[in-house]
Order: sequence, then C-alpha cells, then structure tokens
Amino acid sequence: MKIDGSTIIVTGASSGIGAALASQLAGAGARVGIVARRADRLESVLAECQIASPDSEMWVADLSDLAVAEDVARSCEDRFGHADALVNNAAIGKRKLVQTLTADDVDVTMRTNFVSPIRMATVLLPQMLARRSGLIVNVSSMGGRLGIAHEAAYSASKFAMCGWSEAARIDLDGTGVHVKLVLPGPIATEIWKLQPGELPGLYDGPFVTAADCAADIVRAIEDPDGFEYYTPELVPGGWNQKDLVVGKTQNCDAFLTGMAQMTAGTT
Repeated sequence: MKIDGSTIIVTGASSGIGAALASQLAGAGARVGIVARRADRLESVLAECQIASPDSEMWVADLSDLAVAEDVARSCEDRFGHADALVNNAAIGKRKLVQTLTADDVDVTMRTNFVSPIRMATVLLPQMLARRSGLIVNVSSMGGRLGIAHEAAYSASKFAMCGWSEAARIDLDGTGVHVKLVLPGPIATEIWKLQPGELPGLYDGPFVTAADCAADIVRAIEDPDGFEYYTPELVPGGWNQKDLVVGKTQNCDAFLTGMAQMTAGTT
C-alpha cells in the first residue's frame, strides 16, 4: 500500500519498534493512530509524529483488556473515518520455566500478544472488506517459528499469531484486504529487560536497533507481493533467521535436543 496519505494504527507505540515505526510512518506522510499504556511516553511519540503529520492521534489503553482493545479500534475508526492499516505490534514477554508458569501468566500473555490484536483486526475488517482495501500487519517473533527456552507462554502466543496470519491470508485472498507477518529477531527493545520473578533472556547480543526493524516493517507495508518478513534477514554475526527456521522444520528433534543442551544449567 502507499503510505503517503494513508491512515495507519500502530499498537505498542510508546517505545521500541512501535515508537520508531510511528515516527517513520508519519515522516512518510501517513496519519497515525498510536496506542499504548504509558501516557507520558505516548505523548512524546505523538508530538514527534505531529511534526510531519498534524492529524495524528493517540489512545492510552491497556490492550490486555479485550473490551478496551475493541473499543480502541472502534474509536480509531470513528475518529479517522477508516483505517487503511493496522499494525499489531504491542506485546509482553514472559520468561519462566514451563513448570513455574501460572494460569494467569498464560492468560495475560495470550490476551495481550494474540487475542487482543485479533479482536482489533476483527473490528476493523468489515469496513476494510466493504472498501475492498486494507492491510493487517502482525508483528510476531522468531519465537513464533521456534520454541524458545523458558518462554513457553510467549512462544505460544506468537505461534498463534503466525497461524492466524497464514489462515487469514488465505481466506482474504481476492478481497482487497491483505495480511503480512513480520518476524523480528534480536531487536534492542525493553522486552529484554529482566522482570521481577522472571528469568533473564538467554541471548545477550548483538542486537539490531528498533529503528532498523521499523524500517523493515515500512518496506514490508510497501511491498505489493510478500507475506512473511524476517527482520533482520541476517543477524549481526552472520546467521540467516529464515535458514534457522527451515533447518528446524527439517529436523525438529535435532533442533530441540541441541537447544536443550545449550540451555542446560542456565536456571
């Protein structure tokens, strides 16, 4: 789709990938609707966006509340008249051994990372279908293609997003509404910050900047043909993310055994 002159909703926009993406989209001529929990940070992002795109707007919301997520999508649609694209970027991490995960851990992670984005997409879909034009960009993770040690709830939510995106891409074929799936790898964002009661991430760098990841998402939005996008394609150090996923599917047992051996003794 053409970004200049479009209206794009970006969730998780108070920091990291979402903040960088909102700024880049506004700079490219889009009117952006930004959504996140932290009002002070969101105000800062909005101020930056409004330099290039004065009609941009913000919504302060906790998207783990599904009713709130739906209300935000409706409010964005009412405020702007329509949405050309929804970028589902908001997410939380959850680093715990599977044997220590609580029901609430799983529920909150699934609601925030999967159910809420899909609820928002479902609200916006009817008008997109009526207009025969629209784009849903789901920002999943390499953790949506590979099970990550100590991140069962997070990986489950991101696998779900990948599955929904693939099926939706098929169902919406020929309708004028498109779906794209973005798979970030090691991006320098707050999701790596150690949370109380959780384990540190096993990966310790090198990382790619949020701005570089956002630029990849901009290119994905503008790409007329693609569906799945790895960002970055090559991780600093030289390994190809897609090749890793393909290798895992070719010999899943070997991959899981190797990962278990690599993570042994880390907890």
